[in-house]
Amino acid sequence: MIEIANRLKNVKEYYFSIKLREVKSLINQGKPIINLGIGSPDLQPPQEVITALSSSNVHGYQSYQGVSELRQAIATFYTKNYTVSLNFEKEILPLMGSKEGILHISMAYLNASDEVLIPNPGYPTYASVTKLVQAIPKYYDLIEENNWQPNFEDLEKQDLSKVKLMWVNYPHMPTGSNPTDDLFKKLISFAKKHNILIISDNPYSFILNDNPKSILAYKDAKNVAIELNSLSKSFNMAGWRVGMVVGNSKYINNILKVKSNMDSGMYYGIQQGAIAALSLSDNWFEKNNKIYSKRRAIIWRICDQLKCSYDKNSTGLFVWAKITDGKTSNEITDDLLYKYDVFITPGTVFGTNGEGYIRFSLCISEEKMEEVLTRISKVKKR
Repeated sequence: MIEIANRLKNVKEYYFSIKLREVKSLINQGKPIINLGIGSPDLQPPQEVITALSSSNVHGYQSYQGVSELRQAIATFYTKNYTVSLNFEKEILPLMGSKEGILHISMAYLNASDEVLIPNPGYPTYASVTKLVQAIPKYYDLIEENNWQPNFEDLEKQDLSKVKLMWVNYPHMPTGSNPTDDLFKKLISFAKKHNILIISDNPYSFILNDNPKSILAYKDAKNVAIELNSLSKSFNMAGWRVGMVVGNSKYINNILKVKSNMDSGMYYGIQQGAIAALSLSDNWFEKNNKIYSKRRAIIWRICDQLKCSYDKNSTGLFVWAKITDGKTSNEITDDLLYKYDVFITPGTVFGTNGEGYIRFSLCISEEKMEEVLTRISKVKKR
């Protein structure tokens, strides 16, 4: 056997890739598993999007930068929803999902032994991609007592001389914590002081959130920050793989150097669908959020049954719940899987500060959520 590359020696297979095989095995054994672990919207994309895709008859290679109409639609969307002005020719790069962007950005800016500030808890891909490019993860703590925001006093005490990038994600996944104006201003000031590039990962702005924010709306942000965004959650298009990175043209050009060597452009029909999505009125978000609001209320009832606490002010596609009965995150999730046939995510998937927490997805029907509540209630009464 040929030995694997060194870059893979410290990288594990993605948690959900492993766990979903186990869940599938249980289903094949006849277990009636209900999956509350994955943030893949079950709702349909807008009809306008599906119509735009189906009307496409262009099947050739496309521009690495996407068609200009898509970049214009992104620019208009950012102006309307975030009050951020973007040059559609220079400051926008469409992506095949924002997860792709995490790799492209890391490859564009990181050398071996460079350090990267990564939130704990946070999206696991930030760390795994950092390791893949042989840079060094440097975790910064997020805790409930600080509303899941960075402690800048603690950060300033550390040696930051090798830090090149800092990943931030608000509304925060997995906790649902929202950004404040003060947070973004502090991040920009911190980045300027230490010559660090901030990457703001922003896919949850419009899920159960009345006040979407972009770090790029703040003074001097474009000098030190870029932003990833996605249509996956906001428009129920997770499988379409449409995202974007936006910001200063110098940053975008460097990322394009990587991307143009990694793919041959996004399918034209998908680009047309994305344009249709970005052009929708706010009624789309209101309609989606009415459904998610009802679902979240049921999840809160499930949390009550499990004696877990939660923040009713959090936003996004998940409910982050604190365990109060002394069990570990893995113990309670295994209990739910093997006693109740319910799959949820242990908080430790997202870092050591996720211990003592569990995460529920809002991406299944109210009927299935009610079934989970019924199962738990029945077992609790025995």
